[in-house]
Amino acid sequence: MKNLSAILFAVLFLAITALFILHFTGSKKSPKNTLSESSVNAAENGIAYVNIDTVVFKFNMYSDRKEELLGKQKKAEAELNSKGSQYERGVKDYQEKVNKGLVTRATAAEIEQSLYQQQQELVNLRDKLQSDLLEEDQVMNRQILEYITTYLEEHKAEYNYQYIFGKSFGSVVLYGNPACDITQKVLEGLNAKYLTEKK
Repeated sequence: MKNLSAILFAVLFLAITALFILHFTGSKKSPKNTLSESSVNAAENGIAYVNIDTVVFKFNMYSDRKEELLGKQKKAEAELNSKGSQYERGVKDYQEKVNKGLVTRATAAEIEQSLYQQQQELVNLRDKLQSDLLEEDQVMNRQILEYITTYLEEHKAEYNYQYIFGKSFGSVVLYGNPACDITQKVLEGLNAKYLTEKK
């Protein structure tokens, strides 16, 4: 946790330092810059950003993987519900037999032990399924971010930026000039690449 905090602080410090240097060493122009002039300056400075949330949620790969994960979640829920129903029927049957005096105390104790074991297996299954789904979700998110990063590295000549920051709510990039936002361009490129690989 300390390393993560130190890394985030270092990234924030570097970003602020870079912006400070760019602001105070850049040539002074009149405040009447047009959007196209700002875009040119952003490219000259070598800094851009993408809105990570927008890119991820509108990326077709994310939609496909999320759909697969939801399918696995529904299958896990069905399995858990089936075993839960089976356990409930066993409890109901046990209670009925005991109330009517249809089993001996020794048999009742054996049934109780069996039901207790079923209950523990059910709890363990629920925990395992939740853990597996959480892990798959984390792996999916890492794979998508890796795909995006690889795409940006492969197309660095096209974008011609020294730095491409990822902006999202709560990230170290708190503000970005809209002229430096290449989110839409990256999103279109990612979806086009993914579509050709998917075929």
